[in-house]
Amino acid sequence: MQQLVVLSVEMKFFGSEDVVYPVVLMDSQYRVLVDCGPVGALERIEEALRAHQIEPSSITHIIMTHQDHDHVGCAAAFKRRYPSVRILCSEEEKPYIEGSKVSLRLEQALAMQAQLPEAQKSFGEAFCALLRSVEPVSVDQVIHIGQHLPFCGGTEVIGTAGHTPGHLSLSIEKFGIIIAGDAIALEAGKPVIANPQFTLDPDKAEASLQYVLSLGAQKLICYHGGILDLR
Repeated sequence: MQQLVVLSVEMKFFGSEDVVYPVVLMDSQYRVLVDCGPVGALERIEEALRAHQIEPSSITHIIMTHQDHDHVGCAAAFKRRYPSVRILCSEEEKPYIEGSKVSLRLEQALAMQAQLPEAQKSFGEAFCALLRSVEPVSVDQVIHIGQHLPFCGGTEVIGTAGHTPGHLSLSIEKFGIIIAGDAIALEAGKPVIANPQFTLDPDKAEASLQYVLSLGAQKLICYHGGILDLR
């Protein structure tokens, strides 16, 4: 049976609380987790999976939409606990996820630190420390724009650069659903660029947002914001 499950995972970020929405693609052969939460979130991910009667040990793959800490933060811990899981991402994001290159988000945060008002510098330092705490994890498979993956009856890889250079989204063809990652966020139920102040290429991000909306999906699942019904 082919099924798509949207998880709801609470995330604390320097005193504020948020909810993120990883997704599981399920069929008779695969259990694929799309994005896996921030550093220290492994137990919350496990709880969210079990709330849907999904044993964490049954997860066969994790697809990383991109390198940001709240999407890859507990991937290494997940892989350590469940060594058979395979990690997938784009070619562009791979060196940052594996740690052979410094996270672009950390580079951005360090560059911004010098420009912050004195009252905000301690927050900036704490954010940089959080980004440094993301543990690298080996990538088992690179996936490419236009590739059709066998998961959940057919999953197409969509290029949605902008938020980061190699950001990917996924089209679940059978269900008419696009998993947008951070290509789109929802604010008051409206599709917007996710965290525009941190988006590395705003023009590409806007183009990716418009491209995803043009594809005629019935629903979008946004990591920040949840489900948007477009019917």
